[in-house]
Amino acid sequence: MKKHNASISVIILTYNEEKHIERCINSVKSFAKDIFIVDSFSNDKTLEIAKSLGVNICQNKWENNHAKQFNWALEHCPITTEWVMRLDADEYVTQELQEEIIDKIDNLEDNINGIFLKRRVYFLKRWIKHGDYYPIWLLRIWRHRKGYCEEHLMDEHIKILEGETIKFNNDIVDDNQNNISWWIDKHNNYATRESIEVLNILYRFANRDDITPNFFGSQVQRKRWLKYRYAKMPLFLRPFLYFIYRYFIKLGFLDGKEGLIFHFLQGFWYRFLVDAKIYEIEQKARRENKNIEKIIEEMYKIKL
Repeated sequence: MKKHNASISVIILTYNEEKHIERCINSVKSFAKDIFIVDSFSNDKTLEIAKSLGVNICQNKWENNHAKQFNWALEHCPITTEWVMRLDADEYVTQELQEEIIDKIDNLEDNINGIFLKRRVYFLKRWIKHGDYYPIWLLRIWRHRKGYCEEHLMDEHIKILEGETIKFNNDIVDDNQNNISWWIDKHNNYATRESIEVLNILYRFANRDDITPNFFGSQVQRKRWLKYRYAKMPLFLRPFLYFIYRYFIKLGFLDGKEGLIFHFLQGFWYRFLVDAKIYEIEQKARRENKNIEKIIEEMYKIKL
C-alpha cells in the first residue's frame, strides 16, 4: 500500500514483544506520521527490531498497570500530530482499516474527537466470532489532548473529555502468538488485578474518574454497567452463569474446539479465579480485622 502520512501518531506499549512487534509496526506504517514504542525495559529483541524499523523509542519503568504507562506516554512522547492511536503490540491493523484511516482521518468534522474501532480476536489461530466476542468496539483513535486512559488496573478505556465519537467500519486484530501456558500465566496476573477492581466496586476504597456506566450508551458504557451488576452477584455462581450465556446463549460453541477452549478459559476459569482471589482477600480481612485495601497492599504489594 502506498504510504500516506496522515496527522496521526501511534503509541505501542512493549515488554518482550519480539514475536509481535514487527507485524504491529508494519501494519501502521502506511498511515502513521509518527510511531512511538514505549518500552518497559525489554530483555529480548523487541528494541533491536523496533530500531531497525526506524520508529521512535522511549522507555519507562512499569508501574502496576497499562493505564499509568499509557498516560505517561501521552505526556512524555513528543506528539505533534492532531490524532493519537493506541495499539497493543500483539495487535495489528487490517489493510481495510489502513485504507479507511487514510481516506477519512484528515477529513472529519471538528466536533468529532474520538473513533471507535472493532477488535477481532484470534485464539489458537481461529477467529473467535461468537460468544459475544465480536465485534468488540474500542475507542482507539482520538484527538491529542482530548482524551486519556482511565486509571484502572484492568479493563481500562480511553475517556474523551468533550465532543462526539464515531465508528469506523474495519478491524484491528488481536492475534497473540504465545502458547496456552503463557496465556494462563498472564490471566493469573490479570485475575489479581481484576479481583481488586471488583472489590473496589463493592467497597469504594479508590476514587476514579470512570467512564459513566449506561446500559443504553455505547458498548463500553453498557459493558461497564453490566460489570457493576455482575460484581454484586453471588461469588462462584456468576462464572457458571456467564459461561452458559457466552457458550450456549451467544453461540460460542460455533467457534469449534478452539472456541471451547477459549470460552471455557476466558469466560469461566478466569472469572472463577477472580472470585477465588476475592474470597481469599475478604476472608483474610475478616480474620485479621483489617480493611480490604490494607490486605491487598500486603498480599500483592500494590499501592492503591
